[in-house]
Amino acid sequence: MAYKVEKIDPLDLQPRKAIGVSLPFSARGVFNSTYQSKDAIKSNLINFLLTGNQERFLNPNFGAGLRELFFEQITETRLAQVKAELRENLSIYFPRVNPIEIQISSAPDTNTIVFFLRYQVVQTNIEDEITINIEQ
Repeated sequence: MAYKVEKIDPLDLQPRKAIGVSLPFSARGVFNSTYQSKDAIKSNLINFLLTGNQERFLNPNFGAGLRELFFEQITETRLAQVKAELRENLSIYFPRVNPIEIQISSAPDTNTIVFFLRYQVVQTNIEDEITINIEQ
């Protein structure tokens, strides 16, 4: 009989200790604390996706730059390039995150872009998804 061994992040072993800050900043004291690594990873990914290129002062390469899609022609080849760049950047900045599915759909008539990312954290049972609607 085979057993599936799950690795638990050491940060999750102390349930009352905050390990990160969640988005959006709308709590009573501005910041909502995260207490599990699943929530911290998701908040960090959302921060990465919404950060533009050259936006970080001492780390100008950090960020996916999804908002810049509004200022260029949205074609199938460009969306494929964005997906490839995103996979490469995720492997650099989030080596434990394995993107399972990336979808970018656009509606040029309403100036909206819908971004969907389903991911898995390597060697854990964490699997989650992120949906971001960018509207003008």
